[in-house]
Amino acid sequence: MPNTATELNVPNRQAMDEATAWNSVLNRDSAADDDFLYGVTTTRIYCRPSCPSRRPNRENIALFSSPEGAERAGFRACLRCHPNRPKTGNVAIQRARDYIDEHAGNLDERITLSLLSDHAGLSPYHLQRKFKQTVGLTPAQYIRARKSEKLKTELRKGETVSRALFGAGYGSSSRAYEDAATRLGMTPATYKRGGAGTHIDYVTMRSSLGVLLVGATERGVCSVTIGDTQRDVEDALATEYPAAERSRLSVAEGDLHAWVEAVVAAVEGDRAGNDVPIDVQASAFQWKVWRELQKIPLGQTRSYSDIAAAIGAPRAVRAVASACANNRVALLIPCHRVIRQSGDLGGYRW
Repeated sequence: MPNTATELNVPNRQAMDEATAWNSVLNRDSAADDDFLYGVTTTRIYCRPSCPSRRPNRENIALFSSPEGAERAGFRACLRCHPNRPKTGNVAIQRARDYIDEHAGNLDERITLSLLSDHAGLSPYHLQRKFKQTVGLTPAQYIRARKSEKLKTELRKGETVSRALFGAGYGSSSRAYEDAATRLGMTPATYKRGGAGTHIDYVTMRSSLGVLLVGATERGVCSVTIGDTQRDVEDALATEYPAAERSRLSVAEGDLHAWVEAVVAAVEGDRAGNDVPIDVQASAFQWKVWRELQKIPLGQTRSYSDIAAAIGAPRAVRAVASACANNRVALLIPCHRVIRQSGDLGGYRW
């Protein structure tokens, strides 16, 4: 089966392996409509996976990532599923998302579900359900995420904390600080200083995977890095936390000793490190993905789509992959247990 699908810079659309795509066509899976289109070489017509038309033979299928690609290859759009037209629900969700992106930092406007539903042209119930299905977050979670991103941007630009808070749309500093532990990994003032004032103790050791570094603040492990040499892992820690005070210990002590033992046990496959406290910068969505990764039993794997479905966001496969890629505490958050739908490994840093 020829596969002409290519990666697109469009949210929630991705190239798919042939077996997964064919299964979606057989099942008329509407959840795959944003992932690919298929053309029938005998009729020269292309359709959505959910098209109610008669199923073609597998050997007569060609996969495409966009209507433009299908039409350049000489296929014409199906008159039943209209794959060259935007799906109504997706257009509505994009309108809601665009509105949030534009107005999330406006202190004079409170973005309610009712206001968004009017703007999108959907009932509040359907907007809430479709928004989470498409984006991977509820509208309220997405609003908080956008404010958090704007806060980080303002702080990096050198704004004072108070100006950055109000510039990001926070009505008071208390609400921003409530979210700081999970969204920034530290308070906004500390984040602005690039982690200055944060003390990180770390140890390095040899392991079956190479040189292993475990670094921790007083709140928990903030870095687990694997490299070929001690310099490699120390440089990686310095890159992650350039303004923090870093101290190399010859022997782990206190809480750090127990946390290092847990990491080593995870390296050797003896047990998971789910009980180790973690102190890293992450969004609410990333934490949701990571907690699900920690549920994967030793010796087992899951696909990105499995994780997306498990967290209630089956179409947020790319966002799940991004959360895995942003994991800075390897082994404690076992992103290595998540593989592609085809069974192939992903593009792991280590």
